Amino acid sequence: MRLLAQLNYIDMVAKTGSIRRAADQLNITSTALNRRILALEDELGTPIFERLPQGVRLNTAGELLIQHIRHSMAELAKVTSQIADLSGVRRGHINIAGGSEVIGTFLPQHIARYRRDHPQVSFDILRRAPEAALKALTEFEADLSLVFGAVPPTVFQSLATVELNITVAMRKGHPLAEHASLRWMDCLDYPAILPAEGSGLHHILMAAQLRKGMPLRKVISSESFEFMLNYSRYEDALAFILPFGEVEENPDMVVRRFDDGDAIEGRLHLVQTKGRVLPVAAAKFAETLIQHFNATFPARTT
Repeated sequence: MRLLAQLNYIDMVAKTGSIRRAADQLNITSTALNRRILALEDELGTPIFERLPQGVRLNTAGELLIQHIRHSMAELAKVTSQIADLSGVRRGHINIAGGSEVIGTFLPQHIARYRRDHPQVSFDILRRAPEAALKALTEFEADLSLVFGAVPPTVFQSLATVELNITVAMRKGHPLAEHASLRWMDCLDYPAILPAEGSGLHHILMAAQLRKGMPLRKVISSESFEFMLNYSRYEDALAFILPFGEVEENPDMVVRRFDDGDAIEGRLHLVQTKGRVLPVAAAKFAETLIQHFNATFPARTT
């Protein structure tokens, strides 16, 4: 597996943009890592990195090589997973990319449930805005992506699409907590904590404000939905979230839906690269998510 280790070294340098940072991640010295890169470049007969004052970046030859490396590593992971599955003991590693509106509130319980049945499967969770989550698929950084927003059908395959109505989370003593459901104008008198620009949910909320002609009173924006939810416990501020149910289990919080006439809808996609055969572990985990969507949102899942 010496070649695999060499490929992993190149991949880490490409991801970090720095030989020193990559060496720290790989637990080797930067001098040793640089020697390995120079040896590979000598073997290829061409440099693959541009040396910059603040680090390195792939040149054209390096971009071609990194695509091959990531494809090879993904194929090896698939075969390794299939071999392990023959023994009846599921092993493997799953990379999932998604926005913070999904990975912070939705994924934890589903990964925990999956790992109770398959404790030898490990996960990497990558927080990515929609475009970056899709790019992670094409660059073999992710096996699956959860994307709240549009997905180009030419390159990607949606394994499941769920239509979701945005909900509003608030502390239990909030004045709006007494309402069974909300209208948009109900929210205008209270501070709003909004997702940072770039997230799928941010885009949906900005479009809703323009359409309704009534902007929310934003006081804070954040990339962290955990921060948004925790902050709303200390002020009569509103956090806008997807209706996965996990927040409703928090005894300090309540979640309210909008009236039908004021509903704000978006689509969540479970996506893979079109034509790619997933490793067994990733394919089986995708099946569990699809089953959950079909059971929880039967009329809204395709």
